[in-house]
Amino acid sequence: MKARTLASVAVAAWVVLVTTACGPEKSTEDADPKPSQSAASSTPPAKPSITPSATPTGDQPAPRTTEAAIERYEEFLHAVGREDIDTVCEVAGPAAKQAEDQGFGPCTATFQITFQMISPTQKKALQTATVDPGRVVELAPGKVEMPTESVKSSATFGEEELGSSTLEYLKNNWYITD
Repeated sequence: MKARTLASVAVAAWVVLVTTACGPEKSTEDADPKPSQSAASSTPPAKPSITPSATPTGDQPAPRTTEAAIERYEEFLHAVGREDIDTVCEVAGPAAKQAEDQGFGPCTATFQITFQMISPTQKKALQTATVDPGRVVELAPGKVEMPTESVKSSATFGEEELGSSTLEYLKNNWYITD
């Protein structure tokens, strides 16, 4: 019971930080350039880099569909499971920026702590978590809600642990805004 309570607290803290304290440290003007595929294949990258299908490549915007929003949210869940801070902070950017403006620290600092609080079992479950499209709610064109019960994984997450997330289509991609 003690381990279960600790796991619940860890995931709850993760959700709070995702929705309130995770903001990008760099603007798009000063962000580090991403290596091209040819550069990445000729020399190993310093950090793992994964380009999910919901992320626009080059000048191509992500599709403005519920399916693309689901892919983007799954990308976020998998990134949390892998402790991929860059992807986590990028997907949760708008919500994170708002929280940072309210006095919380940047995502890259606060999420490192959160990663330590998530159990290995939960991290592993998040790495392969999927979203049930039948439970996703389209709130408006370009705005969808991912209820807690839409997340399918080998670990059970309740509303108090994972919480629902709202994604909006902004600047040619889907981002967590609430």
